[in-house]
Amino acid sequence: MPLTDKMPSSARFAAAVSLGLLGWIGSEMTRDLMPPHTAFGWFNYVNLVIGLLCGWVVVGGRVGTGYVDAVSIGLTGAAALVFWGLFAQSFNLMLKQSLERKYEGPVEGITGMFDNAVDYGQYLLDGPLIGVLVAGGILTGLLAEYVVRRWT
Repeated sequence: MPLTDKMPSSARFAAAVSLGLLGWIGSEMTRDLMPPHTAFGWFNYVNLVIGLLCGWVVVGGRVGTGYVDAVSIGLTGAAALVFWGLFAQSFNLMLKQSLERKYEGPVEGITGMFDNAVDYGQYLLDGPLIGVLVAGGILTGLLAEYVVRRWT
C-alpha cells in the first residue's frame, strides 16, 4: 500500500462527517426504542466517534472506483458502524456488570458481552431505523465518491 493511501483527504473527511452524523441520528432513533429507564450517558457521543472513525477508515479509504462501488462501500461503512457500536455499548455494559460482580471470571464476562450485544441488537430490528441506516450508508458512499472525483 503506498504511503499516499494513508494520507488525509477530502473524501475521508466527507465520509467521516457523514457517517458520524449517521451515528448521531441512529443513536437518537435508538433512544426511542429502548426501555424508558435506560441510562444512556455518553451513548450518542460514543456512536458519533465510532461513525467518524468508520467513515474515515472504512469508507474514505476505499472510494474512488465508481459510483456503483460507492454504494456498497457506504453500506459496508454503515454495517461497520452498527457492529462497532454494538461492540462498544455491550462492552461498556459488561464492564458495569462485572463491577457489580455479576460474572465469576473473564470468560463468563466475554460471553456476557455477546449476550448483551444480542439483547441490544434486538432493539435495532426496527424498520425506520434500518431504513435510515441503509439510506445513510448509501448517501455516505455516494457523497465520498462525489468528493473524491470533484476534488482529486
